[in-house]
Amino acid sequence: MWRRSAVSRFSSRISLSSSSSSSNPRLIPWSRELCAVNTFPQPPLSSEPTPKLAISGAGSDPNRVLSSSAVAATSRIAAAAGLGHHYGRCYWELSKARLSMLVVATSGTGYILGTGNGAVDLAGLCYTCAGTMMIAASANSLNQIFEISNDAKMKRTMRRPLPSGRMSVPHAVAWATIAGTSGACLLATKTNMMAAGLASANLVLYAFVYTPLKQLHPVNTWVGAVVGAIPPLLGWAAASGEISYNSMILPAALYFWQIPHFMALAHLCRDDYAAGGYKMLSLFDPSGKRIAAVALRNCFYMVPLGFIAYDWGLTSSWFCLESTLLTMAIAATAFSFYRHGTMEKARKMFHASLLFLPVFMSGLLIHRVYDEDKQPLLEAAGLSNSASSEVKTQRRKKRAAQAPVAYASAAPFPFLPAPSFYSP
Repeated sequence: MWRRSAVSRFSSRISLSSSSSSSNPRLIPWSRELCAVNTFPQPPLSSEPTPKLAISGAGSDPNRVLSSSAVAATSRIAAAAGLGHHYGRCYWELSKARLSMLVVATSGTGYILGTGNGAVDLAGLCYTCAGTMMIAASANSLNQIFEISNDAKMKRTMRRPLPSGRMSVPHAVAWATIAGTSGACLLATKTNMMAAGLASANLVLYAFVYTPLKQLHPVNTWVGAVVGAIPPLLGWAAASGEISYNSMILPAALYFWQIPHFMALAHLCRDDYAAGGYKMLSLFDPSGKRIAAVALRNCFYMVPLGFIAYDWGLTSSWFCLESTLLTMAIAATAFSFYRHGTMEKARKMFHASLLFLPVFMSGLLIHRVYDEDKQPLLEAAGLSNSASSEVKTQRRKKRAAQAPVAYASAAPFPFLPAPSFYSP
């Protein structure tokens, strides 16, 4: 009798909890399900013992065994998929994948420009891009490893894998080591040692020079610009195995382009950089006049690059017009930022810099000229043989036959004939 009374009291409590759960929507889901299950009518209790054979038979039902194993397998697969998604996301953020893909784009452009007249080796291009991606991922990972405490103080970076605790530091170090070593080995075995050396040197420069310098002196921006200028040189070296004068045009454009790009970014994120302890030039220039002047000056430095690319035979004369228009457009945004010094003008200059680089590289690829006569930079320094000396003499005669003013007059208006200054 006391068992029946206890069961009846428990059933009444369950029914009350189920009625309250239906009226209370804030009740957690699992408790609702438990109450719903317990509200089923209880079978009449019998004093007869339950046959043990029936219980054992129910537990050994093949359908139930199969269903339970399927549920267990599904849960394992779901757990593995969730773990893979978690670490995949961490690797993506740790490598700064979007920034790394921009680096790969510049390296690939340098590779295509470095092929000259020959057809582009797709396999070599893929190996170069893959190796560059690994090196960039390793460098960005090391950068975040060294700046955990700084990133934790900045709103823009506090949700990264290391400051948020989603990944441990030893795990990140292992990932950076494997990625960097694999990228350097891939470039060394599939391209050449010059490309692998440039990639390795750039990793060291970024992770061990630029990264600590950010907390010491504003000159870190110019060191970072050198880091960003090396990948297209890496691609050129991977394709041609040499460094020539023409290979310096795209790196020079990247170097000068990064100054207005990062000056705008430093002004927009000035409070974050101050909280993180970084020594950026914008922190010493509240009005923004100084960094705007620096950005404008470097925009003007990019104006001659189109003419030089045409003069050195890398592109056609159409590229002079396009590059000049592009450079004047970004210079106009820098001048507007210099005049007003507002966040809105800085943001416009930043967006203009984002548009400039892909259009400039596309113009280089579209208007490039297939020239078999490429002069290595090492030979131009005086380490050449007699044949290369004859090539240099012919180039000087050609440059003397058509003065630089001829290029300057023809470049903005390619449909006009260039004046000749040659006198036999």
